[in-house]
Amino acid sequence: MEDYLPFVISGLGLGAVYALSGVGLVVLYRSSGVLNFAFGAIGAIGAYVAWSMLEADWPQALAWSAAIVTSMLLSLAYGRLLAPRLSHRDPTIRSIATLGFALVVVGFTEWYWGEQPRRLVLPTDAGAIDFVLGEVEVRLTHTRALGLTLAVLMMGGVGLLLSKTRVGLKMRALANDRDLSALLGIRVLGVDTVAWVLSGAFAGVCGLLLANIVRLQATLLTFLVIPAFAAAIIGRLHSLPATVAGGIAIGVLEALAITVPGFASFRTATPFLIALAMIVFYRTGTRQA
Repeated sequence: MEDYLPFVISGLGLGAVYALSGVGLVVLYRSSGVLNFAFGAIGAIGAYVAWSMLEADWPQALAWSAAIVTSMLLSLAYGRLLAPRLSHRDPTIRSIATLGFALVVVGFTEWYWGEQPRRLVLPTDAGAIDFVLGEVEVRLTHTRALGLTLAVLMMGGVGLLLSKTRVGLKMRALANDRDLSALLGIRVLGVDTVAWVLSGAFAGVCGLLLANIVRLQATLLTFLVIPAFAAAIIGRLHSLPATVAGGIAIGVLEALAITVPGFASFRTATPFLIALAMIVFYRTGTRQA
């Protein structure tokens, strides 16, 4: 068991980012009914903005802030300009439309910055938390610890928003019945706007972390929405704690896949396999219900 601890600790950091991404997807879905497949692409372009500013010797705090704001504005643009035109279409069509938007964003990103993989260096890379579990020395970088901390804090913040504020009450009302909520006087577009901006903020944070933990490449970050989608499915597209737990579990399983003989070179497929299993399980459960 002790031989696997370093892989578990490593997977916790990546899993925390998957968890954050899953929460961002769930928040938007609960309000608008849209599964945002452009989540990864929106986060990627924010990370590229931060990388460009750091290369130009801008202050790090300003670069991170610009990345998150860029992702929020891009998400807001889609939520205000395109999403309302599809609001009365089938949920599947509305979700697929975000995939088209993702392709546009990825195309622009690769045209402007190129396809060369990069790595976004964060100041948290310089330090680590060293501790001993049993007889095994474990090292957790500050970046991965930051991801875990943000996963818990942002989940708690969103939970409070949904349960304790008027905006959160309106979001939950829209999740139950959008048409009835509109008849009751709730400004649907305004509430959706908040959800899209909040989702964009999550995408920006996750883009920064993944560009550091994995690598900065538009196509890669775009497809990393798949493990986030799997985490959201584990939470039944509703439960934030279950989504966070699912995201962390996926990250740990992906890291442990390295230890499986003959499967190490395919470990990146682990989140996709879990996502497929969760989709089948979710559809089966829905039919039985």
